[in-house]
Amino acid sequence: MIRSARVLGPAALVAVALAAMIAALAYGGGAEPYPIQDPGPVARWGVPVAKLFVNVGAAGMIGALVLAVWALSPKRREFDLALDVAAASAAVLTVASAATGVLTFMLVTGAEFSLSDRFGQQLGQFVTSIELGQAWLATTLIAAAVTVLCFAVRNHTALVFVAVLAVVALVPMAQQGHAAGATGHNEAITALGLHLVFAAAWLGGLLTIVLLKPALDGERLAVVLSRYSTVALIAFIVVAISGYASAALRIGTWDQLATQYGVLVVMKVAALVALGLFGAAQRRVMIGRMLRAGAAPTASNRGAAPAASANRTFWLLVVVELAFMGIASGVAAALARTATPVNEDVSGGLARTPAEILTGEPLPPAPDALRYFTEWSPDLLWLIACGFGIFFYVAGVVRLRRRGDRWPVYRTVLWVAGLLLLAWITSGGVAAYEQYLFSAHMLGHMALTMAVPVLLVPGAPVTLAARAIRPRKDGSRGGREWILLAVHSRFASIIANPIVAAVLFAGSLWVFYYSPLFRWSMEDHIGHEWMIAHFLITGYLFVQSLIGIDPVPYRLPYPFRLLLLLGTMAFHAFFGLAIMMGTGLMLADWYGAMGWGTDALADQQVGGGIAWSIGEIPTVALAITVAVQWSRSDAKETKRRDRHADRTGEAELEEYNARLAALAERDGVR
Repeated sequence: MIRSARVLGPAALVAVALAAMIAALAYGGGAEPYPIQDPGPVARWGVPVAKLFVNVGAAGMIGALVLAVWALSPKRREFDLALDVAAASAAVLTVASAATGVLTFMLVTGAEFSLSDRFGQQLGQFVTSIELGQAWLATTLIAAAVTVLCFAVRNHTALVFVAVLAVVALVPMAQQGHAAGATGHNEAITALGLHLVFAAAWLGGLLTIVLLKPALDGERLAVVLSRYSTVALIAFIVVAISGYASAALRIGTWDQLATQYGVLVVMKVAALVALGLFGAAQRRVMIGRMLRAGAAPTASNRGAAPAASANRTFWLLVVVELAFMGIASGVAAALARTATPVNEDVSGGLARTPAEILTGEPLPPAPDALRYFTEWSPDLLWLIACGFGIFFYVAGVVRLRRRGDRWPVYRTVLWVAGLLLLAWITSGGVAAYEQYLFSAHMLGHMALTMAVPVLLVPGAPVTLAARAIRPRKDGSRGGREWILLAVHSRFASIIANPIVAAVLFAGSLWVFYYSPLFRWSMEDHIGHEWMIAHFLITGYLFVQSLIGIDPVPYRLPYPFRLLLLLGTMAFHAFFGLAIMMGTGLMLADWYGAMGWGTDALADQQVGGGIAWSIGEIPTVALAITVAVQWSRSDAKETKRRDRHADRTGEAELEEYNARLAALAERDGVR
C-alpha cells in the first residue's frame, strides 16, 4: 500500500471524479441534447470533462506552489520535486483550458469541429472578441506562462510571484458561472473565486504530498504534513463559507434543495464534510502517531513496527481522502452544467431602472442614517480576511501570555476594533450605497484610508508576529520568516519611507478620482476590490510612518512628523474643497443615473465635504498621538540621561565643566 500510494492516490482522484461527474450529469440533465441547435455529444460531454481536468490541473499547480512557498525547504530534494509537480500541473491546465475554450465555442455556436478555415476564423473571433472566449484564452496563456516559470524559477522569494500569477489564472474562471447576469453578481464572483483558489490549494496540496512521497519519508513527512494541515484547515473553512454563499445565490430557498441542482449541492456538501472529518483525523491522530513512531522503519529500529503501521494507515487514509475529493470535484464540474432553480434574469421580465442596468442589482431602499447600520452588502473576501485577522492576532496574544510574556491590552482592542470597522465599511451600509451615492463612496474611502489604519497601526501586528510565531530551522519559510522578509525588503524600505508614504497617500487621491481608475472601480468588481486594498495600504503606510510601533527602516524626528502630517492634510483638505466647489459631475453617466430623485451634484458636494471635514477627525487623533509620543520620548531620554549620570557620578558634566574652565584659563593667559 505504501509503495503504490503514489499511483493509487491520483488514480482514485481522477477515476472517482469522472464517475461522479458522469453520474451527476446524467441525474441533473447537464449533458442532455439541446432542443434547438444541439452541438452534439462531443461538446455537451466534452465541456464538463475538460473543465474537470482544468480543476485538477489548477489544483496541482496552486497546491504544489503553496507547499513550495510555505512548507518545503529549498535545501532538500522535495522543493525541486514540488516545482516539477507544479509545472506538470500547469501544463495540464494549459491543454485542458485550451480544449475547454474550443469545446465551449462549439457548445455556444452549435458548430462542429473541423480543420477548415471557416471554423478557425470563427474560433479566432470567439476567443478575441467574445468575453467568454477571452476568458479561456487568458487562462490558457497564463497557465502556459506559469508552466515555463515553474521550470525556470527556483528562487524561493520569486516563487511567491509565480504563485500569485497561478492564482490570477483562476480569475477569468471566477468571472464566469450561473450568476454572471443575476442579482448578486459581485458576491458570486467573490464566492466562486475564493472557492476555486482555496479548493485548489487544499486538493493540490494533498496530491503534491502523495507525489513527493519518496522525498518525505519518516519524521519529515509528519513535519510537512502538519504544515499542510494548517493550510487545509484554512482552506476547508473558506471553501465551506464560499460554497454556502454560492449555493444560496443559486438555490434561493431551502425548498429548492429538492431540485436536481439542490440534490447535487447536498452531495457535494456531504463529500466536503467527509473531507473535513478526514482532515481532523489526519491532524489529531495520524500526525501525532507518526511523530511518536519516530523515523522511517529500518531493520535496526525498535520502532519499525509502529512506524510502518502508522505510515500504512496514513497512506490508506490519503487515498480514501483523494477519492472523496474526486467526488466533490466531479459533482462540481457537473453543477456548472446543471440548470439552477434561481432565475438568472435579474429583471424578472419587468422594465429595469438605470441603476439596475448599470449595477446589476435592484435599487436599495432610500438611505437614511439608520439604514447605514441596517443595510447589508456582504463582501466575503474582506469578511473572511477580517475574521482570520482577528483570530490569528488573538491566538498570538494567547501564545505570548501562556509563556509569560506581556502584551498591552489596548493594542488588541484597537486591532479588533479596526478590523470590525473594516468589515462594516466593506460589507455594511456604506458598501450597500457606495455604488449609488458619491457621498457614501467618499465616506467609505475616508474610513479606509484614515480611520481604519489609525486603529490598526497601534496594534503592531508585525511585532506580535515576530514574537509569537515559532521560527523555522530547516530552511523553509513560515509566517514569521515571510513577514520579516517582507518588512526588511528593499521595496518595503522605499514605500515605508515617510516622504514616499505621504506622496502615495495624498497623490493617489488625485490620480484615482481624475483618471479611468475611478470608473474601473465602479464598473468592475475586481477594480472595486483593488480600490479597497490600495487605499487601505496607502493609509496604513502613512499612519505607520507617523505613529507606528512596528520596525521600519527610517523614521522622521517628531517635529518633522508633525510638519509632514500638517502638510499632507492641507493637501488632503484642498482635494475635498476642490470637489465641494466643482460644478461638473464626476462619472455623470453613472452617478447621474442613480438614486431616488437625489441631486447627484449636491450629493457629490456632500462627498467633498466629507473628504474635507470628516477626513480631518483622524488627523487630530494622529497629531495628538504624535505629540504624546514626542513627550514620552523626551521623558524617556531625560530619565536615561539621569540614570547614566547617577551611574557615572555626573562624570560627563564634570568633564565638560573642566573643559570650559581650561578654555577660560587659556584665554586669560592670552
